[in-house]
Amino acid sequence: MRILAYTPIAVGEQELARRQARYAEHSPAGVEVELRDIGPDSGAPSALDTPEDVAASERAVLRAFTEADPSGFDAFLPDCVLDPGIDDQEDLARPLLGIGRLTGSFLASQGTPLYSVARNEAIAAELDRRFASYGVAAPATRVLDLGFDVIADDRVWNETVSRSVADLDEGFVFNACSAVDVAASGAGPVLVDPTATALRLLGLRAALEGGVA
Repeated sequence: MRILAYTPIAVGEQELARRQARYAEHSPAGVEVELRDIGPDSGAPSALDTPEDVAASERAVLRAFTEADPSGFDAFLPDCVLDPGIDDQEDLARPLLGIGRLTGSFLASQGTPLYSVARNEAIAAELDRRFASYGVAAPATRVLDLGFDVIADDRVWNETVSRSVADLDEGFVFNACSAVDVAASGAGPVLVDPTATALRLLGLRAALEGGVA
């Protein structure tokens, strides 16, 4: 399965390379992701800090996939746990998959509590809305109050998440950022990398479609 992905924000060459490396690292056999920077001319913001940023990102991502050449790709994938464009994909040349829907639905099916954490209020509110639209039952997303630069700082991100969920004893914690390398969980709930999990699920799909049960 070859997948075309677009960043939800304009990121530049260095951050694009970092994110592409994550896809290469976590993609299982049968799955290949080509990630493209949506770019500053797309109308996408440089960070998702406000509801207006979230809305602008969704418009830009949907436009990018609408205009993309689908040749050689089996599916489209926004590089964002908020799944921008997933509700309006009828006119796209390929199915639009969602990191949030793939991972959130899987975790919700496991019979254990599901929680989530997000960098700011705008992302948390949109994730809660998405989860509700998917029928995923979870408490309101916990807000980390972190700046955009922390996305590339795994240590600060993971330490903040650990403090945020220190009161929880079990379950899964959906880490609401597609581009963070999460730390392995010790005692307590399991912190989940939604991108890595979604790719594993797509690997299972690829295996099933290849006739491997």
